[in-house]
Amino acid sequence: MRAHIVLAHPEPRSFNAHLAEQARIALLARGWQVTLSDLYALDFDPAEKAAHYTEPVDAARFDAQTEQRHASDSGTLPQVVRDEIDRLDRADLVILQYPMWWHLPPAMLKGWLDRVLVYGEVYQSKKRFENGRFVSKRALQSLTVATSAETYAYNGRSADIDLLLWPVNFTLAYVGFEVLRPFVGYGVESGLRYSDDSVVEARLKGIVGDLEARLQSIENESPLPFNRMSDWGADGRIKAGAPAFTPFMRHREKLEIE
Repeated sequence: MRAHIVLAHPEPRSFNAHLAEQARIALLARGWQVTLSDLYALDFDPAEKAAHYTEPVDAARFDAQTEQRHASDSGTLPQVVRDEIDRLDRADLVILQYPMWWHLPPAMLKGWLDRVLVYGEVYQSKKRFENGRFVSKRALQSLTVATSAETYAYNGRSADIDLLLWPVNFTLAYVGFEVLRPFVGYGVESGLRYSDDSVVEARLKGIVGDLEARLQSIENESPLPFNRMSDWGADGRIKAGAPAFTPFMRHREKLEIE
């Protein structure tokens, strides 16, 4: 079995970096082969732009999808993008490790999605969801948040964590991944690290232990449900008899808010 870990944190001594390393060690101990892309250490450029394409279709006007498709067809994708796609192709499990900032992944990780999941090579109109490039592979969001699980409950002040994480999960499902329930490390404030504070140390060690425990049988977990192409009609709307797994995609026109 193979895993690929994508780390998006600017500090190599951060708790997120520690989680990525401990995940790598835990999987290696089980006999897995593991690759890790530390996006900041790689100096990965998260901004999609014309400068990345050496043989553009139109040098006067940059259109991301057009250039991605042309580079896919002509074999001129940027090497860093090609390398990441190759790592995804080889992996049975992909782990995205990051801190949640302003209720979203860091711009670095969003840019990785923008640049690596390219139109043409990774997805096309007939190559997505159940026909996606990464069908049969699994993906896991592993992240840290500053406050408690209670604040990220369905009625918490930080908003429902399942809804906050749905867009990235949906992106992963769109390109074919079987998406696993996210792993969330709660109560990891900015700058928090192992220290002489026994309470803090115990909490952080508990998070590491929980992640390591999940990885012991990660290949046996049931993925989250997502709609498939057959669930939508010709108009692009969900069919009346199809399941609806999320408030983001529903049968009612409006959500009822108390």
